[in-house]
Amino acid sequence: MSRKTIAKKNFADKDAIHKSRLVSMLINRIIKNGKKSLAQRITYTAMDLIQDKTHANAIKVLEKAIKNITPLVEVKGRRIGGSTYQVPIEVKTYRGTNLALRWLINAAKKRTGKNIIVKLSNEIIDASNYTGNAIRKKEEVHKMAESNRAFAHYRY
Repeated sequence: MSRKTIAKKNFADKDAIHKSRLVSMLINRIIKNGKKSLAQRITYTAMDLIQDKTHANAIKVLEKAIKNITPLVEVKGRRIGGSTYQVPIEVKTYRGTNLALRWLINAAKKRTGKNIIVKLSNEIIDASNYTGNAIRKKEEVHKMAESNRAFAHYRY
């Protein structure tokens, strides 16, 4: 295979109910042990709960939450001359969305309570209101990048 060809990205298909790629990506991040129908039930029930609590379109609330969580910069370890520097780099949109979804689900799992549906819906609502643990994670990453701004010239 030639070195000049670039691998084609496989983007998630739209989900069946909301016709949204973002919901489909969320379902794919929730899957455990290959049980996609369970992940779909969790996601769709959480979306219905968001609709009831906020009286707004659940897709719009989710999009706003993901937009609020998506990081602009992150740090990456770069080894130069025997020492490792944390170099701040810009995050591409697809990776930013993936990081936001990962942080959202991890923050929902760490919330108190026993029902993942309620925890996920509350975390999405909190993130859309710019509060919650997922937002805290984004601010932590931005703070780390800001403190290592001096090493930005090591970017590759």
